[in-house]
Amino acid sequence: MNVWQDPDLAARLDGQTIEVEGWVYPLRPSAASTYFALLAEPPCCAGCLPRDPTLRIEVFAAAPVAVTGRAVRLKGNWHCLAEDSAGWRYQLRDARVLAAKPAFTRRALLAAGPLLCVAAAVPSAVAAARQAIADAVTVDMHSHAGALIGVWRVHDNAPFAPVAAPMRAGGMALACLAIVPDAPALRSVADTRFEPFRLPEPGELYAYSQLAFARLHALARAEGLRIVADAAGLRAATSSAPAVIVASEGGDFLEGVPERIDEAYERWRLRHLQLTHYRVNELGDIQTEAPVHGGLTAMGAEAIRRCNRRGIVVDVAHGTYDLVRQAAAVTTKPLVLSHTSLVAAPAPRSRRISPDHARAVADTGGVIGVWPPLHLFPTLPALAAGIARMVDVVGIDHVGLGTDMGGLIAGSCLPGYEMLPALTAALLDTGFHATELRQLLGGNYARVFEATLG
Repeated sequence: MNVWQDPDLAARLDGQTIEVEGWVYPLRPSAASTYFALLAEPPCCAGCLPRDPTLRIEVFAAAPVAVTGRAVRLKGNWHCLAEDSAGWRYQLRDARVLAAKPAFTRRALLAAGPLLCVAAAVPSAVAAARQAIADAVTVDMHSHAGALIGVWRVHDNAPFAPVAAPMRAGGMALACLAIVPDAPALRSVADTRFEPFRLPEPGELYAYSQLAFARLHALARAEGLRIVADAAGLRAATSSAPAVIVASEGGDFLEGVPERIDEAYERWRLRHLQLTHYRVNELGDIQTEAPVHGGLTAMGAEAIRRCNRRGIVVDVAHGTYDLVRQAAAVTTKPLVLSHTSLVAAPAPRSRRISPDHARAVADTGGVIGVWPPLHLFPTLPALAAGIARMVDVVGIDHVGLGTDMGGLIAGSCLPGYEMLPALTAALLDTGFHATELRQLLGGNYARVFEATLG
């Protein structure tokens, strides 16, 4: 049966035992649970539980079901809810797993074997991978590494986690380290997803961002990470002496004042600005909330123009397709979309993007960063396949890596920079050669950075 596509059928089957296939979305922080949501398509992040109740099922399982990133077929007692205070329409009770299938497809050129497990990254393959990217400017387009983010960490000046040592160990030369200015206005729902829950007070997000920027600089000092502020600095970055680019995940700290872009550029050396995050702000609409502005606002367009003039990379991650199309029409420099993955037809409120969405960024000369949520990519070879799929759509010149390190609550198949050689080995197995690896793992972003900063 297909309850995802036929609500009338779903209603007629109320009270019956049925089979249904979908993707497990944890509602509690656990690797396996008897209580979770089943979704119509793979979730991309902790904030992407569909708002449409027909695209999600509340599941009570007979035994714990693991979050594996693969589709699962369940059999259980089906119930349609007339009224539910939590907003559920469907329930599956006493559910049991029948079968599962991989959540990814491979490049047609591959044999089946190399992508099936992380074991493909044997020591000899990892050594070859290290050699393939030796001396390359490897770049993580989107990171919160070092226990950087979190309102309590910012306010309490909490201890940092290591960043420089893992970067050196894995061969990562540069990370775009991002603060999260809208964090005070967000809340965790069921411990696994985020949504805006209140209007911030005037000046609140600006004040918070100053503390967050200061924490980022303190982390860089503590870890001996040089802050890159120009193209020459980027070219000088190496994995033996890693560096960071100051980034902001959201322009919420502007609070409608475009001159604050110049202030952040000068005071905090901001060089990478993502326009939106998890709340609809003054710059435009986001993928995970209902649109308000019809895409990019006039303030958003002014922010892009100001970034172009000053030399700040414009990141359209979390923005709607309309926002991205409109941003592409405004910008005179390449755009980046730092962390996402590809899907043929994104569900409402999904953080994944369609091929047309990806092409809108690539057509500016920009780069799309593929990210590693465990829901989507349970292994590094699966992530390599996802990167290959993006390359097939937009070309080798327009794809990079955005790990969202420290920001993926529901798990990552790349939880530490030490694993970069294993990912590189998986990309080699996928059919990429050394020159392409250098592009994917940093060269493409470096090109955009240099074009933006001059």
